[in-house]
Amino acid sequence: MAKRKRILITGAAGFLGSHLCDRFISEDFHVIAMDNLITGDLRNIEHLFKLENFEFYNHDVSTFVYVAGELDYILHFASPASPIDYLKIPIQTLKVGSLGTHNLLGLARNKNARMLIASTSEIYGDPSVNPQPEEYWGNVNTVGPRGVYDEAKRFQESITMAYHTFHGLETRIVRIFNTYGPRMRLNDGRVLPAFIGQAIRGEDLTVFGDGSQTRSFCYVSDLIEGIYRLLFSDYAQPMNIGNPSEITIKEFGEEIIKLTGTSQKMVYKELPMDDPKQRRPDITKARAILGWEPKVSREEGLKITYEYFKSLPQDVLEKVEHKDFTTYNK
Repeated sequence: MAKRKRILITGAAGFLGSHLCDRFISEDFHVIAMDNLITGDLRNIEHLFKLENFEFYNHDVSTFVYVAGELDYILHFASPASPIDYLKIPIQTLKVGSLGTHNLLGLARNKNARMLIASTSEIYGDPSVNPQPEEYWGNVNTVGPRGVYDEAKRFQESITMAYHTFHGLETRIVRIFNTYGPRMRLNDGRVLPAFIGQAIRGEDLTVFGDGSQTRSFCYVSDLIEGIYRLLFSDYAQPMNIGNPSEITIKEFGEEIIKLTGTSQKMVYKELPMDDPKQRRPDITKARAILGWEPKVSREEGLKITYEYFKSLPQDVLEKVEHKDFTTYNK
C-alpha cells in the first residue's frame, strides 16, 4: 500500500483553508492543519477532528514553524483577508505575509516539500488594465490603508520566487480573486456576506461609491479545484484563479435583493480610499495550462451560500463581530 502523503495547511480554520482541508482529506492525504484562530474558526474544521489522518495545531506561523516527520506539501493560506481584519491588525497582516512566509519556505526547503502560497488579486491594486493578466504589475499605494495587505502579498510572491530561483525550491503561486461560499464570515466586511447579512436582517444594503465598480465572484469549489490542479502542475509563475464573469456592485446588490426576496433598497456611502474600481481575472493561463475554468454559475453559487447563511443561529445573524485584536497588533 502506498504511503499516505502529508500536507501542512496554514490558515486551516479559515474560509478557504477549511475547504482545502476537506479536499485533501478526501484525496487521502494526512492533513496537518495550523491556525492561530485570530480570524479562523474551529467550527469550520471540527468535523475533521475525529479522523486519524487529521491533526490540528493552534500556532502563529509568524514566530516559528516546526513539523515532525516527513512533509510533502505546504499550502500557506494564513492571513487576514478582509478589509475589516487587516485594518484592525495591520502589523500581524504584514508579519504573516513576510515572516510567516519566510518561516514556511525554510520549512519547505528543510523537508524538500513543494509549497503553494495564496496570493491575491489585490496585488494588482486599483488596476488600469481590465481584465488583469498575470503580466500586469499593478497600481498599488504602498502607504495607503490597504497597503498592509497588498504589500504583504507582493513581498510574499517575491520571496517565494527567490526561494524557487536561488534554492531550486518547488513553489507555486495562486492569485485568488473574489471567492464566496459556505463558511465565509458573515460580518467580515466583504461585499457578498455584507449584502446577504443585511438582507437577512432586513437592513438596507450599503453600497460604497456609486456602485459602478466591478467584482468577479468565484464559487469556492471552483477555486479549490483550481488550487489543487496548480499544486500538482509544473507551473511556477503566478497564476490567476477566479471567475471572469464581471458585475457591478449595484447590479450585484439587485441580484441579492431578488435572491432573498426582500424589499430593501441600496444606500450609498463614500468609497474607501484605494478601493479597486475594477476586478476581473484573465484566466487564459489557467485554461491553457491547468485545463481549468469555473463551472458553478453565480446564480447557483449564491443560492447555496444564501441557504448556508440562513441556517446560521439567530445570534450570529444579528451580531457584528468585535474581536479584541490589540494583543496581536504589536
